Amino acid sequence: MGLFSRMETVFKSKMNKVLNRMDDPRETLDYSYERQLELLQNVKKGVAEVATSKKRLQLQRAKLVQNTEKLEGQARDAIEAGREDLARLALERKAALQQQVDGIDREIAELDQQQEKLVESEKRLSTKVEIFRTRKESIKAQYSAAEAQVKINESVTGISEEMADVGLALERAENKTEEMKARAEAIDELMEAGTLEDLTGGRDEIDRELAKISTQTNVESELARLKAETGKGSEKTKAGEENTEERKGV
Repeated sequence: MGLFSRMETVFKSKMNKVLNRMDDPRETLDYSYERQLELLQNVKKGVAEVATSKKRLQLQRAKLVQNTEKLEGQARDAIEAGREDLARLALERKAALQQQVDGIDREIAELDQQQEKLVESEKRLSTKVEIFRTRKESIKAQYSAAEAQVKINESVTGISEEMADVGLALERAENKTEEMKARAEAIDELMEAGTLEDLTGGRDEIDRELAKISTQTNVESELARLKAETGKGSEKTKAGEENTEERKGV
């Protein structure tokens, strides 16, 4: 159970990161603004429908009032003609029409109230939508600026990290170079001292000793030649002979 619970937690955290990347607040704000515009449009349609219904009732009322006036005239004419029965019938019809007019007046009054409420709602909603639009654009601008700053900072951080890596690489290269130089100098010194054999030359210990003797012989030969050329060698030889003769005479 512990392993599955941990896997579920990791999965949820990964999903949250993915959703956070996909969730652009600018798109959310634009969608909310569009929804508010739709609601405002619906309110405006409601105001238009109420106004249309009220206008229809007003036209109907006008016709009823016209018919009541006509019936009243007919009742007057019937009284003048001595037809009280016709006058009573006309007045009864007028009374029925008047009841319809009164009902329409009540409906028109209710529609007036509804229209006033809808108009007020439209005004308030329009104000809220405009305020939301202003805040939306401000937030979007701030978000875009912050997003750009984050990208710049990430780029700068990446450059700094890369330069740090380059610096470390240079330092390692310099240290490696110094180490190789020191190693080369140490090997040269050991080879000159004879501690290390020069495997490429193919010389062993005897070869090295013979080379030393040859070198010493050459040095003695050169020294004798220089003494002979300068006369130092002959003077020493004569002095040696004179000393020998004096010893013999004694």
